[in-house]
Amino acid sequence: MYSDSDLDAAVAAGALTPEAAASLRAFVARRLEASPVDEEHFRLLTGFNDIFVSIAAALLLTALAWLGRLVFAEFSPAAVAVASWGFAEFFTRRRRMALPSILLLLAFVGAVFSLGSLLVVLKAPAIAEAKPVAPVAAGAALAALAAYAHWRRFMVPITVAAGTAALVAMALTLLLYFAPGARAWLNPLLMLAGLAVFALAMRWDASDRQRMTRRADVAFWLHLLAAPLVIHPVFAMLGLTGIGGASVSHAAAAVAIYFVLAVVALAIDRRAVLVSALFYVLYAISALFRAAGSVSESFALTALVIGSALLLLSAFWHPVRRQVLGWIPPLIRNRLPAV
Repeated sequence: MYSDSDLDAAVAAGALTPEAAASLRAFVARRLEASPVDEEHFRLLTGFNDIFVSIAAALLLTALAWLGRLVFAEFSPAAVAVASWGFAEFFTRRRRMALPSILLLLAFVGAVFSLGSLLVVLKAPAIAEAKPVAPVAAGAALAALAAYAHWRRFMVPITVAAGTAALVAMALTLLLYFAPGARAWLNPLLMLAGLAVFALAMRWDASDRQRMTRRADVAFWLHLLAAPLVIHPVFAMLGLTGIGGASVSHAAAAVAIYFVLAVVALAIDRRAVLVSALFYVLYAISALFRAAGSVSESFALTALVIGSALLLLSAFWHPVRRQVLGWIPPLIRNRLPAV
């Protein structure tokens, strides 16, 4: 079984012409009765060996983190970071294994973040106590630099999203450091950050409208990051993240917002938007059923409604998307993923 990355490597090596690779992709797409664009492919597994290596790497990195704390505190995240980079030299750069590459990248960036935060706590305890966001800001800054270095070396698609998440965390924590009163505006700030990440994701998407290169994978992970950053603050301001029940008006507004998100997801051809908001809309529709008197069966009825709607949308994704794109001005439509 050959992946898109294998075809790209064959083209780069001269074993296939770009036209032959495109023809093969089109042929497979016709057999599957769907275009490569609309299926939103990205590499996660190249075989069961990916799972095997990922489990082994996770066990080893966990052991390093655990034993490192017995030596001295700084050694634990430093050891994980060094080991993650070293393993990536073989499993990512040489073997091109998808799932281990993702795991090792997240372990590396997370370890650098922990190291930066820990250094502030240990070396500047007065600052860390007076400004609890300072360790987070320092860790996020180092994590962003680490993600950039990792991208330059290995170019794993999820790296851009990891670095962007670190930059967002750094920006927000620095704002809270210098202006603690901004905490009252945290939800709108998160939403603005999410919209900025969404714009970045769309820029990557626009550079590969046919979704045949690594740029489409980078855009996928950026959309996966942007969606919760935008959606969580919106539903939090509607009161759908607390323990108490939501009002009927707020629940109805949440359903309406989910419909708008569905239109956006169809336009940009990214299902991550719908998945990120799924929990909130399940909660909202359950509240509507409870308000109508169906208390015990509210979750079952909600799951039936949402499951049926999503399955129907998946089955008719392509014709519905064509209809949605017809509503969009050509200037914008020509920058969206092709049908």
